[in-house]
Amino acid sequence: MKPYRVLIVDDHPMFREAMRTAISLQDDFVVIGQIEDGERAISAAHELRPDVIVMDLNLPVKSGVQAIGEILKADPSARIIAITSSVNDELVIAAVQAGALGYVLKDASSDQFIMGLRVVASGKPYLPQDVVLKLMSGVRGHKADTSLGVLTEREEDVLALVGKGFSNEQIARHLSVSPSTVRVHVFNILKKLNLEDRNQAIVYASQHARQS
Repeated sequence: MKPYRVLIVDDHPMFREAMRTAISLQDDFVVIGQIEDGERAISAAHELRPDVIVMDLNLPVKSGVQAIGEILKADPSARIIAITSSVNDELVIAAVQAGALGYVLKDASSDQFIMGLRVVASGKPYLPQDVVLKLMSGVRGHKADTSLGVLTEREEDVLALVGKGFSNEQIARHLSVSPSTVRVHVFNILKKLNLEDRNQAIVYASQHARQS
């Protein structure tokens, strides 16, 4: 049986190397690439066709959540395990809703990481108990204002595009406005809906926003 081909996506060189070392010690895995940002991760996933992708969520250029969504849009069979140091409930929800098949925190043991990688590579979901608790907590305790009526029509347009994984620059081109105008709209959306960050906005948009 051929080893699973793994693509590592993380913006920290030392952590990438630590993951590569842990993976390379396993007979059933081989690392075929290491990428440091979300935009390049999308291209690499298309070009290399890995069996499983290890995706950090806090990435430059394009977030891991956005990259997961775009990779799966192009290839619904892609198997992705999200990995991050964040304990933000909304980030867990965003990653799972984007299509990640598994989720592991960066402070997990090497054995837990490899177990999660192996489960996801086989096509099954992997959510350790601590992550499941965070996911349940986020679903039960989401405190965003659920009324889109507080937004202007243009803010609803921006929110819908944020939910689709568009960057500020992409939204600006789509709506024929400047990136600075989009940043103002995003700031106002977060404030009006009582959301903490863009990841929460992505989750909110997937649940409530009209898709224009």
